[in-house]
Amino acid sequence: MSLLTVREASRRLGVSYSTLKQWIYKGSVRTTKTDGGHHRLTELEIERLLERHGDKPTKAQQVNRARGEASIAISGRNQLQGIVEEIRSDGLLSQICLRVGDQMLTAVITRDAVEALKLKRGDTAVAIMKSTEVMIARETNL
Repeated sequence: MSLLTVREASRRLGVSYSTLKQWIYKGSVRTTKTDGGHHRLTELEIERLLERHGDKPTKAQQVNRARGEASIAISGRNQLQGIVEEIRSDGLLSQICLRVGDQMLTAVITRDAVEALKLKRGDTAVAIMKSTEVMIARETNL
């Protein structure tokens, strides 16, 4: 059974190092102490904490963890999941058309990003919007 340092565990849980240390001091997190007095957490304890906070890992996250790959959560609330309908690349940029319900959303990202994400037609993807202003328009009869 592998043991994680507090820093490694905090990354996996998506909380700060100091937050996890406070949980340990309060006794809400089970740890093992090394001979030097350092706290270590088991994989089982990480899973228990994720489940307790309603963040049970998905199958993909479990596979990523087993491979040692990171998965991330994002704070953006404006997220739309859809299906990649089309990818057009030219030079450094790519245009991605994502079908979200009966609507089409188009984004321009770098070609490198498309390759890094391994995007292809038919994949499920999430569009994340960040905006400080939203405007609403209505057609009027003049």
